[in-house]
Amino acid sequence: MRLKLVPEQTSFDFFSKAKFTLGLSILLILVGFASFIIQGLNYGIDFRGGTTIRTESTTEVDVAAFREALAPLELGDISITEVFDPTFPEDKNVAMIRIEAQEGDESVTGATIERVEVALRAFDPGMTFPFPSVESVGPKVSGELIQTAAIAVILAIAAVLFYIWLRFEWQFALGAVAALVHDVILTLGIFSELQIKFDLAIIAALLTIVGYSLNDTVVVFDRVRENLRKYKKKELKDVLNISINETLARTFMTSVTTLLALISLYVLGGDVIRGFVFAMIWGVIVGTYSSIFVASAILLYLGVKRDWSKPDANQGNQFANIDA
Repeated sequence: MRLKLVPEQTSFDFFSKAKFTLGLSILLILVGFASFIIQGLNYGIDFRGGTTIRTESTTEVDVAAFREALAPLELGDISITEVFDPTFPEDKNVAMIRIEAQEGDESVTGATIERVEVALRAFDPGMTFPFPSVESVGPKVSGELIQTAAIAVILAIAAVLFYIWLRFEWQFALGAVAALVHDVILTLGIFSELQIKFDLAIIAALLTIVGYSLNDTVVVFDRVRENLRKYKKKELKDVLNISINETLARTFMTSVTTLLALISLYVLGGDVIRGFVFAMIWGVIVGTYSSIFVASAILLYLGVKRDWSKPDANQGNQFANIDA
């Protein structure tokens, strides 16, 4: 017996509460904007500047123990990751420690690095000193990273707009892009509201969310296009409801299986990837929501030209003149 999260045949009216769902989305977007303006994002080392220290030791890397050893120094945001590289000698265990720039300093000072060295020397006598590598990122470079990250997200959404416009019609393109902008803004908003660390990994998550949400939306829009050919006399609202219901089982199965993997990573993956995984979990939820309640609702309000009385029914609407 197959597991069915959603019955194969459903007949939900997804637009009976369209004003409420769109109003809820607008409200959440405004809350996200307000949080972003009032308290901003909790930028990580990538965007605030700081110093990366590479350590080498003959003993195995214990990230939790490293963090505990450095906690009394009160250095703020510290990121510790174990590095695996087949080129390293077998007796060397390598870790990367990233420390945010302290207030009033462009990078971590030599005195602070000495304090870190003393703390780690007491914790692990087998560690190599002085540190093999110490690299700093100043606020200027961090500012450039913020600008580059913003451009990357904007270009991705612009590319989606162009792609959907070519594949469907401009109404479809605006609906899809509205859903993507909705997902990105809500993700930024929850990171601002909860003050979760925002770094380059989250930018990668945002771009992944754009791709995931687009995939869901295109699946629905493909079925809409097929049904517009099939049901020429039905109202657009009815065609959209039929299309969403027909793809609902696929949408939910995809989202649930993706969430199962992401939740496992969130629980078992550790602190290093937790922010990225949280962004992905949130993105899958809002992406599924937006593909059903935002993109399709925008398409309904914009309308699609369906004048089948012309000799060339494909004119102006991209749908072939096929008898129902």
